[in-house]
Amino acid sequence: MSDGQRSPATGNGQIVVSGLTKQYRNVRAVNDLSFTVEPGRVTGFLGPNGAGKTTTLRMLLNLVTPTSGTATISGYRYADLPAPSRHVGAVLEASSAHKGRTGLNHLRVIAAAAGLPAQRADEVLALVGLTPAAKRKFKGYSLGMKQRLGIAAAMLGDPQVLILDEPANGLDPEGIRWMRGFLKSLATEGRTVLVSSHLLSEMQLLADDVVIIAAGQLVRQGPVEQVIGSMAESGRVRVRTPQTDELTKALTELSATVQPDGPDGLLVTGVDAAAVGRAALAARVELHELTTERPDLEGVFLELTAGKAGIR
Repeated sequence: MSDGQRSPATGNGQIVVSGLTKQYRNVRAVNDLSFTVEPGRVTGFLGPNGAGKTTTLRMLLNLVTPTSGTATISGYRYADLPAPSRHVGAVLEASSAHKGRTGLNHLRVIAAAAGLPAQRADEVLALVGLTPAAKRKFKGYSLGMKQRLGIAAAMLGDPQVLILDEPANGLDPEGIRWMRGFLKSLATEGRTVLVSSHLLSEMQLLADDVVIIAAGQLVRQGPVEQVIGSMAESGRVRVRTPQTDELTKALTELSATVQPDGPDGLLVTGVDAAAVGRAALAARVELHELTTERPDLEGVFLELTAGKAGIR
């Protein structure tokens, strides 16, 4: 290989989806979808049920053939990567193994098939915290342990890119916290981490970037805080006052939208907290609470995908 060429095995790990479309007879599961996933960051891949997330991931891994468009990793189709298991690790469902085989032997079989040294099985079991269960048979594994075993299998080749579909399924709170720290540490090492999940509160803690799709199309992409910030106008002001009628009248004159919230509360949109405070002062209204409620990722997600039913 010449100096001007770069080996896929040492590529930068960038994922590029461009114009990706998948048509199943009368159903278009993915529709002209384009987005980019950068190395050194955790990217959350979000969408309602039936949005086309799993189909997209399967096309990215060449498990499904696109109707049109491309999906590349480090500039290559997954199928064109030499020794792809050394470059890409993926978990699209909870790990499956022969019920009578131990976790350790399961990983050793996969390592042998991929041409990897047997000791990698022990190393990745330690990496995901399964060493104590290494010699336990798979039939005795909980769903959370199966998830960890699947991630261990994905890490056998020490990949630059990790692609996970709902990896937190079956994990308890401690397991979810472990998963968050583990994936963040991989991104810190410069790896590309793409995670599909329905746990939006967890995604807000985990992800650096998000790609939100609905009905097979891109809805929004960007850093988490930027995506949330883009909906800042959806923020509302919560007010408590014994003089709700007087304050409602004053705010309505400012073209604000005011809704009752209990006997002494109001929810105000259309103006910021400072404007509410000035209106209250001018109207000689006593305030007991004045709080700006900022949207979170869950609220932004629901607003962006409202009415956009899945089509798979």
